[in-house]
Amino acid sequence: MKKLSFLLCCCLLSIVAQAQTKSMKNSPSLSEATPESQGFSSERLGRLDAFIDQSVKDGDIPGAVLLIARNGKIVEWKAFGMADNASKRALKRDDIFRIASQTKAITSTAVMMLWEQGKFQLDDPISKFIPEFKNPQVLKDFTYSDTTWTTEPAKSEITIRQLLTHTSGLGYGVIDGDERFKMMYHKAGVTDLFTTENISIGESVKKLAKLPLHHQPGEKFTYSEGLDVLGYFIEVVSGEPFDVFLRKHIFDPLGMNDTGFYQPSEKASRLVTVQKPENGQWVRYPVTFYDTDYPIKGAKRFFSGGAGLSSTAKDYATFLQMYFNGGELNGKRILSRTTVDAVLSNQVGDLFGDNGFGLGYGITSAKSAAKGGNASIGTFEWGGYFNTTYFADPKEQIIGILMKQTQGYNGDETSGYLKQLIYQGLDD
Repeated sequence: MKKLSFLLCCCLLSIVAQAQTKSMKNSPSLSEATPESQGFSSERLGRLDAFIDQSVKDGDIPGAVLLIARNGKIVEWKAFGMADNASKRALKRDDIFRIASQTKAITSTAVMMLWEQGKFQLDDPISKFIPEFKNPQVLKDFTYSDTTWTTEPAKSEITIRQLLTHTSGLGYGVIDGDERFKMMYHKAGVTDLFTTENISIGESVKKLAKLPLHHQPGEKFTYSEGLDVLGYFIEVVSGEPFDVFLRKHIFDPLGMNDTGFYQPSEKASRLVTVQKPENGQWVRYPVTFYDTDYPIKGAKRFFSGGAGLSSTAKDYATFLQMYFNGGELNGKRILSRTTVDAVLSNQVGDLFGDNGFGLGYGITSAKSAAKGGNASIGTFEWGGYFNTTYFADPKEQIIGILMKQTQGYNGDETSGYLKQLIYQGLDD
């Protein structure tokens, strides 16, 4: 009897500790349906298929996976071209892609799950949880010859909201638009994006915390490693490794079985090769400041909240559908509908140009939507370093995902035409 009572107590504690909860709603998982059943014309969507097919034939891309969903139904999910041209491996629609910056929306969601538990407030300083960020400094002068610099004190602390919205003043090292920050981050040994090296996100973030900012916190939009900082923040606040938190509280509950920072050996053959154009051919991208095989080899310790995940088109569509459902899928509540509304609201005023930026997503504004071809007001979207892209239109309940794995421009216009050729397919 005592043993039974102990087990029941453990179960109750486990339920309380869950960031996701059971929901009174029970929206079904994504399933496939005909385009016509969801207000699309198969004939008109064929224009998009033909465009991608031709792009493969012309050598503009080696291959792509396209997924279109509406009203919770997948109306098109196809693979085009090659996963690896050298070995002539054809691309399959459930192949796994490095989604890079598409990771940011998932990390932001995890942050907001902990926010819903009352663990912090969005305008709390990050130094409350990661003390190394106390008393931030802003870059004043920089000497290129010896990479030394001077700073001045920031007027305020960096907040969690600013990290979510890329307004903290942090930079992005090796892909930063400012050469000074590339040099500083390299000198300090900050790990950008992804790696096979034996380093943790916490170790890298603490190095980053010692470096100066681009500008005063909250002053501008500067694309940054803020979501990597928040990956480590999630570990501090939750008491769980970041990869474990995502698996337990987002991926498993939503059935995103092929999403993770690192893929097991049995799935390694499904990882699409990163390729670049060379002498009229698509060839494997070489090892540079990173090894493109990072999802399947190396130390597998660096859980980059800004760029580290790999996934499939369907897994990512499942994640986006949860947002369409007001934070719930399959009877699992990830976020409340009011939190979803906040995440998908512009948080940065006019700092992001014609569009807005929410807590992890670019948001289509009225001005942008009025130009045509840019989806409805409130559409949320982003993309990834290896040319993956997505958008989700809550008004029309349309999800569009196009997955590629390329580096180096070769005339590819498929992402630019994605929305245009999806919306022209409506026949309702």
